[in-house]
Amino acid sequence: MKFKLNLITLALLANTGFAIAADGYGLANANTEKVKMSAWSCKGCVVETGTSGTVGVGVGYNSEEDIRSANAFGTSNEVAGKFDADVTFRGEKGYQASVEAYQLGMDGGRLDVNAGKQGQYNVNVNYRQIATYNSNSALTPYSGVGSDNLTLPDNWVTAGSSSQMPLLMDNLNALELSLKRERTGLGFDYQGESLWSTHVSYMREEKTGLKKTSGGFFNQSMMLAEPVDYTTDSIEAGIKLKGDRWFTALNYNGSIFKNEYNQLNFDSAFNPTFGAQTSGTLALDPDNQSHTVSLMGQYNDNTNVLTGRVLAGQMSQDQALVTSGYGYQVPTEAVDAKVDLTGLNLKVVSKVTNSLRLSGSYDYSDRDNNTQIEEWTQVSINNVNGKVAYNTPYDNTSQRFKVAADYRITHGLKLDGGYDFKRDDRNYQDRETTDENTVWARLRVNSFETWDMWVKGSYGQRDGSQYQASEWTSSETNSLLRKYNLANRDRTQIEARVTHSPIDSLTIDFGARYALDDYSDTVIGLTESKDTSYDANISYMITDDLLATAFYNYQIIESEQAGSSNYSTPTWTGFIEDNVDVVGAGLSYNNLLENKLRMGLDYTYSNSDSNTQVRQGITGDYGDYFAKVHNINLYAQYQATEKMALRLDYKIENYKDNDAANDIAVDGIWNVVGFGSNSHDYTAQMIMLSMSYKL
Repeated sequence: MKFKLNLITLALLANTGFAIAADGYGLANANTEKVKMSAWSCKGCVVETGTSGTVGVGVGYNSEEDIRSANAFGTSNEVAGKFDADVTFRGEKGYQASVEAYQLGMDGGRLDVNAGKQGQYNVNVNYRQIATYNSNSALTPYSGVGSDNLTLPDNWVTAGSSSQMPLLMDNLNALELSLKRERTGLGFDYQGESLWSTHVSYMREEKTGLKKTSGGFFNQSMMLAEPVDYTTDSIEAGIKLKGDRWFTALNYNGSIFKNEYNQLNFDSAFNPTFGAQTSGTLALDPDNQSHTVSLMGQYNDNTNVLTGRVLAGQMSQDQALVTSGYGYQVPTEAVDAKVDLTGLNLKVVSKVTNSLRLSGSYDYSDRDNNTQIEEWTQVSINNVNGKVAYNTPYDNTSQRFKVAADYRITHGLKLDGGYDFKRDDRNYQDRETTDENTVWARLRVNSFETWDMWVKGSYGQRDGSQYQASEWTSSETNSLLRKYNLANRDRTQIEARVTHSPIDSLTIDFGARYALDDYSDTVIGLTESKDTSYDANISYMITDDLLATAFYNYQIIESEQAGSSNYSTPTWTGFIEDNVDVVGAGLSYNNLLENKLRMGLDYTYSNSDSNTQVRQGITGDYGDYFAKVHNINLYAQYQATEKMALRLDYKIENYKDNDAANDIAVDGIWNVVGFGSNSHDYTAQMIMLSMSYKL
């Protein structure tokens, strides 16, 4: 307190020094010999040099053979290791470096390394691995899985149906449907003089694995394992100029995608049909690239903030067409596809008074497809399709305009609202123009000490130009059909949230949302969709060492669709109901065993199910789809020494799903050779021991 009083006294003397200097009381005459200047130093401003942080290693054991459990445990290996680190180095002259590693060595591992001099430059090296696992029980009679050439055994005997193939069951082999991504990046930031700065970064992503696809001959098909071997190179660079109240930046973004395989060749398992074809070819994702340049800026005079951005870019691909097995002349060897992109964003925020703030924005984006239109011979398999088709160069232009006001009525009471307008112009669509108008308002109350509440409502309408049918917009479609993204729609939304802290140790949070989409003018298509959700969260510090948390989320989506089986008025109605329930709880206890032991338990349960009913004279139930997951994590951390800690984690996942599409035998459908049953029903366990050391 004495120190604070001395500072205040000095400030007052500084302002009145001239008036009292004549009397010998000026600061120049003050006796400062006994003043301890060291007490005036900012201890918090001292930057400690050297190395600090923690490093850790761990090893875990996974018991489950169903590879889907790896999505929860972060590894598909029976025995897995990891490395964690959070280390910082600070030098005496502003040099600094940091290493952040999280579960490095596992499927979700990542590494981030920075080194440089504060306020001048920084070099960044980063790495991340991401994996998703679908199934390791898929069955196939094909050899060469993982390559672009799938072959059947040399002695394969074809048949008219899958159940009649004599060698099918004896030649089935299991394969793994999974995808792994590895990202490696390098970046450099440089701060020049106070006016300018620049940055450049490069990233390579490699994606490998197998995914589902199918190849067919007219009405006969085989499930195939498509090889994935993608490489994406991305580069970003820019320069920024900054003044006292403004800045402007010029940026470039480029992306180049390459696929190791441009086609997939496969043998037919069925008897040769039209043309006596015994093998087929699928075109895979083509090589492509994208480049954009943007210029943005901002001006701030403390009352008004003006922000703007312009963008120009192009996407292109010119890979040679796959024509293997295609018995017709193609009009060109490559499509030479080009799409030009243009964008503009403007936003202004103005502080009219201390209580009132106004804002407005305008967004423009244009997608101009300049791909050459060609005439293609089309294989006709019904009496509707013609023999000639064209590649359609879809264009889209979108404009958005928003205005909003934010008004503080009184302390703790605020009202904001606005108006949004969106226009989309499309070509070669059933409807060329759609307009959407939306008004919204939100009221927030936080004037009470333990309460924080807000409620928001909005209403929007979408309509547009006349519907048209032509050769480009698929004249074969029912004229009464209205696609949901183009149809007239009334949208009503309301949401609210309440946070309450009756005591310092207890916090309760509740939120709810309701949305209704009414397609009142639609005869054939989606006619209504309702989305209702709510969530609750509670956190209670029972004692200084015991913390309990719990949450619950619920969502239900209901939709109704009308269809026609006679190419005319509605003859059937479909009702779809999707439900998602998620509940969780956690408990942690600290400072056990003389403040050396911390224990905890986390539990989550999720249940998602979907039911579809179709009414066509009588009501037919398609059957439920569901997925139920229980996850438990029990852990204990022991501080063995001042710097070393040991942690033990025990994880359990119980998973079960019911999906008719994943529960079909290899020969369960007469004209399909499938992957077999790929449903999941397992209880997986993982135990991991890890150690951390504080530097």
